[in-house]
Amino acid sequence: MTVDSTSGTPAEDVAADSEDMSLLEREGDIAADYLEVLLDIADLDGDIDIDVEGDRAAVSVVGSGLDRLIGADGATLDALQELTRLAVHRVTGVRSRLMLDVGGHRARRRDELTELGTAAANRVAQSGSEERLDPMTPFERKIVHDAVAAVAGVETESEGEEPARYIVIRPV
Repeated sequence: MTVDSTSGTPAEDVAADSEDMSLLEREGDIAADYLEVLLDIADLDGDIDIDVEGDRAAVSVVGSGLDRLIGADGATLDALQELTRLAVHRVTGVRSRLMLDVGGHRARRRDELTELGTAAANRVAQSGSEERLDPMTPFERKIVHDAVAAVAGVETESEGEEPARYIVIRPV
């Protein structure tokens, strides 16, 4: 087995990590190109930031006057994310898990949902009674599950069918 001299990691793992990072960076570049064309067509101004967060590319469109790209409850943003993922898939042939944010909407929503999940988990831990939250998207449910997991004495489970799937928080 060959070992990378800088990290002590098997060379095959380093090569695989490098390939994964290269693909994620490429996904971000493809997405940015696609979004730049879309912004031009819509006559909107925005700067595009590309990053890699964990195992997915993250692309953010930053600027003022981008509310039309977010829509009610982020519905337009969700649709735009899917279109962007399809554009990336068309070029790479690989299903993308790219995360798109516009105007910081997803970042703000992540903070709100973390606060919601933590508060609900604390109520359940104190009262001993389960609590059902309103239906959420998979993205939103993941954030709440993670927030609740940090509170001792409670657990979560998703129930229901999409698009009305919701989280139940129960005492352990």
